[in-house]
Amino acid sequence: MTGPTIAVHHVRAVLSGARRAGVDTVPLLQAARISPLLLGDERARIGADRFARLVKEVQRATGDEFLGLGPLPSRRGTFAMMGLACLGCPDLGTALERAVRFYGLFPGGPEMVVTVEGEGGAGACSAGPGIASGAGPGSGYGYGYGATYGLGAAPATAEFSIRTDLRPYPEATFLAESVMIIWHRLSSWLIGRRIPLRHARFAHPAPAHAHEYELLFGCAVRFGAPRTAAAFDARWLAAPVVRDEAALTAMLRRAPADLLSRREYGTTVTERVRRTLVLALRAAGPARLPEVAEVAARLAVSPATLRRRLQEEGTSYRRLKDAVRRDAAISSLAAGREPIAELAARLGFSEDTAFHRAFRRWTGTTPGAYRLRPQTAGGAAGAPPGQQS
Repeated sequence: MTGPTIAVHHVRAVLSGARRAGVDTVPLLQAARISPLLLGDERARIGADRFARLVKEVQRATGDEFLGLGPLPSRRGTFAMMGLACLGCPDLGTALERAVRFYGLFPGGPEMVVTVEGEGGAGACSAGPGIASGAGPGSGYGYGYGATYGLGAAPATAEFSIRTDLRPYPEATFLAESVMIIWHRLSSWLIGRRIPLRHARFAHPAPAHAHEYELLFGCAVRFGAPRTAAAFDARWLAAPVVRDEAALTAMLRRAPADLLSRREYGTTVTERVRRTLVLALRAAGPARLPEVAEVAARLAVSPATLRRRLQEEGTSYRRLKDAVRRDAAISSLAAGREPIAELAARLGFSEDTAFHRAFRRWTGTTPGAYRLRPQTAGGAAGAPPGQQS
């Protein structure tokens, strides 16, 4: 299985709330099939499927959907009820208003705000201490998004932001990041299309792995901003909600995997290029990843246009190519069934030494070190598989 991977920094952040609550974290890691030894390796990466399992285990152990990282716990089931409240909305804008107001009912939760600025109107809907509702398109449950931000409307910018401090502990910056990721994934899921972000901003300083955020959010990312927020074209607010209760039930059954992973709806150039590369790796025989000119031809654009669009989405062809190869390598090494020499050939490396050099550049260690990670209790391999960035 090939997919993006997650930096071990996030694993440590998820565990910090459980540890602070006095929960033994070793069984949580074992349940997620993650070796505790990985926590000391700054450049180690974890598969998203195991990371999602870890999040679920921590939520169960702490009884808190905020993983013990927020000012106050959020009882398990809160998110599901918010999702049910959104299903009856005619469009995304109304659903976001309802989600914002729903979480505003609970003390200690994040004060989330949706604002719209630019051509076509200006307004805000917020929840939390001091509910502020503008007279523009964001106020109340006006159901006016289709008329105000339809396809013919002039472009305006909508912004989803967090105005409360979710950082009582250093690791809680992960909570603010997770709120933004899950909001974006949930919004895209509700309308069945990925919403391209114009930019993402975070109030905390840039972490050591800051370079990964542009790929994670698919847009330019800045740290040390006045507030944590993400902006997108306001016309997406008029998109109809297409999910029903059965779809929500299925999504929640897989949660948080579906919300933490970056589902590809094919609406961004990055997604289309990445899918092309993944399919090339899955082809029988030694891999030959297409050159940028070949991919550009498939997308009916020039190589220069493809490079420019990838840059606008916060990535590059080389970075996508390296990430796809890296994650495929980690996935195979975690499974432990493919000889390293065969893996190197399958990934398109002419010789083993070239693969070893590339893997060390990607992860800071050797392929053998990943394969030789000791097993966790119950015989589950503790090395990371392949999934999420």
